[in-house]
This record gives sequence, structure tokens and C-alpha cells, in this order.
Amino acid sequence: MAAGFLEIIKREWLLAVRRKGDVLSLLVFFVIVVSLFPFGVGPELETLREIASGVVWVAALLATMLSLSRLFANDYADGALEQLLLMPQPPALIVLAKITAHWLLTGLPLALVAPLLGLQYGLSGAPLLVMSAAIAIGSPALSAIGAIGAALTLGLRGGGVLLSLLVLPLFVPILIFGAGTVDAAVHGSPYSAHLLLLAACSIAALVLAPLASAAALRIAIE
Repeated sequence: MAAGFLEIIKREWLLAVRRKGDVLSLLVFFVIVVSLFPFGVGPELETLREIASGVVWVAALLATMLSLSRLFANDYADGALEQLLLMPQPPALIVLAKITAHWLLTGLPLALVAPLLGLQYGLSGAPLLVMSAAIAIGSPALSAIGAIGAALTLGLRGGGVLLSLLVLPLFVPILIFGAGTVDAAVHGSPYSAHLLLLAACSIAALVLAPLASAAALRIAIE
């Protein structure tokens, strides 16, 4: 099972290397959205510090949304998804591997880039590290919850719009806890509780989402 899990992640990485533009477009979108806000809001550092957490997290959420529709769609279109589900590994484990690969290609790069963008908002020191940690801890929940929506809308006409309507309400708690973590760090308040809540959301999503997504994929294929 472990070998199959790693092979699927390796496969996703190889496909991502062949389609480097998809990964780069997400990072470019994230950088552009975060970088435009200081021009619109103005140079007041206090104002920028106040909005930094919300802007970065909303941009990260939107960047993640852009890639969710392709999570299963390409494999569904060329028939590879049916072959993956016929593997001896449980379908939920296969979905978990794809979620893990999605996080490695989207959530982790966003977490690494976020501190550099936080400098535009006058952040320094601990808030930048907390911002990176919060995105790294909370983004697995975004990938896992998004996988459910991607599986439910697989093969549907206008599935991208429906996917957004399904998952955005479920993303709200992650957005609140994530932005609250950075905001607490900016004001010098304790932020460990927010990080623990983000971790709990990610763990719960990673446990439940593969099961729900696997069931939805079976329905879509049948």
C-alpha cells in the first residue's frame, strides 16, 4: 500500500513537470493578487498590517481553487482514472495520494512564497514565519475539501462554477482560523490555539475527504 501511495505521488509529480505552466500560473496569480492590494489601499503601514492576514489567505484560497477542477478531470478524460481505481490499493488511499500531491504542488509553494509577499505589508519576524506555518498547516484541508467538490462535479457541464459553490462555504472556517493566526501574531497575541484549530481541520479533512471523494468518483465513472 505504501509503495502504491508513493507511486501515485511520483506520477502526479511527473505530470506536473510536463505541465509546469499550471503550477507556475498558480504562483503568479497568488503573487499578483497579494501584490496589487498595497497599491489600492495605500502606503499606510498600519492599514497594510491590519489587512495582510486576510489578503494573503484569500489569495491562497483562490489560487487553490484554480487547480481543483484539474484534480481528477485530466485522468477522467483519458481513462487513467478508471485504471487507478482498479489498482489493488483502496480507492480512498489513491485519492489521499492525489490530495497529497496536490498539496505538495500548490499549498507548500504558496506557504514558501507567502513570507516574501508579507514584506510588502510591513510584516517582519514572527508574523512572517507564522504566516508560512499557518498556510502550510491549513492548506491540506483546502486540498482535501476541494477533492470532494472536484469528485462530485466530475464530468458535469459547468462543473467549475458548481465546484466553487460547493467548496467555498466549507473553506470559510479555514479562512477564519488562518487569518486569525496571522492577525494574532501581528498584534503580539497568543496564536497557538489558531494553529491547533487549523491542524485539527486538516487532520479531519484528510481522514474523511478521501472516503467521500472515492465514493463520488465511483458514481461518476459508473
